[in-house]
Amino acid sequence: MTKKPALGRGLGSLMGDLEAGPKRHRSEIPEASVVAGIAEISIAEIDPNPENPRKDFSDEDINELAESIKNMDIIQPITVRKHQGRYQIISGERRFRASKIAGKKTIPAYIRVATDIQTLEMAVTENIQRENLNPIEIALTYEALREAQNLTQEQLSNRLGKSRAAIANHLRLLKLPAEIQMALKNEEIHIGHAKPLITLESDEERIKVLHQILKDELSVRQVEELCKKTDASEKSTKLNKTTISDKLVQIHDDLSQKLETQVRYKISKTGKGQITIEFNSEEDFHRIISMLK
Repeated sequence: MTKKPALGRGLGSLMGDLEAGPKRHRSEIPEASVVAGIAEISIAEIDPNPENPRKDFSDEDINELAESIKNMDIIQPITVRKHQGRYQIISGERRFRASKIAGKKTIPAYIRVATDIQTLEMAVTENIQRENLNPIEIALTYEALREAQNLTQEQLSNRLGKSRAAIANHLRLLKLPAEIQMALKNEEIHIGHAKPLITLESDEERIKVLHQILKDELSVRQVEELCKKTDASEKSTKLNKTTISDKLVQIHDDLSQKLETQVRYKISKTGKGQITIEFNSEEDFHRIISMLK
């Protein structure tokens, strides 16, 4: 996936600016003044955020980071907010875990004032910019943000500084079978492998192609070609053996690939027929229409 460094329009004004202050222990900072600065906080007073978009942590990586912290200490503070009388991590859970393993009693932290939604936005922005999330974690986070604030894909695009097409592509991954989503999470396949699978009509065929990808280590281009052939075979079977020219099948397959969605057609014995293009939302509808123009 390609890193896009934009922080996202509106995020800065939404969350406020960081005001770096001198490093002090939390007990030295009056309660009312703990709003946006840096403090040395007791690790025992910090809780992970259960809504952190990043769910998978490598034990090996954390142990390596713990060794580095033992030798070099924490270079970059984590970010927290005051929450129910304690501190909750906004970003930096990996550093937090490693510090505990390293035997640290305190950890430097930016202290922010943030609502639940702002906390989620800041967490997803940092993780996406650092490419720490797998495609399914990104998709689930997009969906959580969209539902929490009732945002359209266009509004979410503006908020996070990501293209609407990128957001739509990730959200469509959530329609794939659990086995394929797990393969994405485990980095057994990439998002480029998964996108052609969306155009297939049945989960059975999607799983079948997935197994072939894993077995033969297929490239993205090979998967695209395989999905075209598989999709054509499925369509031919569903049309009750109605004779369709190879050219028509190829046009249909190209349209499915281009629009990145399912395209169905029905053809009668007289040659008349219908084309049905699937879309997932009003935003997805406008995306498809713009591509057809």
